Amino acid sequence: MQTKNVIEVSDATFAQEIEQHEGTAVIDLWAAWCGPCRMIAPMLEELAGEYAGKVKVAKLDIDANPAIPRRFNVRSIPTLLFFKGGKLVDTVVGALPRPMLAARFEKNV
Repeated sequence: MQTKNVIEVSDATFAQEIEQHEGTAVIDLWAAWCGPCRMIAPMLEELAGEYAGKVKVAKLDIDANPAIPRRFNVRSIPTLLFFKGGKLVDTVVGALPRPMLAARFEKNV
């Protein structure tokens, strides 16, 4: 599900796309069967557009890519992981309302 502002990453591309990214990156850990994941997807698309050039937004399907969720001890989805300069700086678990998601983006830019 790659769009103009949201990229798809995998266990294999995570290090290159997220951990080696100089600025802020957000990765959405999701699954096709997850209702709350589908609920926040359009909000993430919008925020990715609003923060284009400031925040890299990526999605990782946990069913196809189990190593990254295991590595970051993800127990519930959706989970958003915020990275700055390749280091994990913030985590959001669950489907937050858009204003709360926007505030987390703003806090981590």
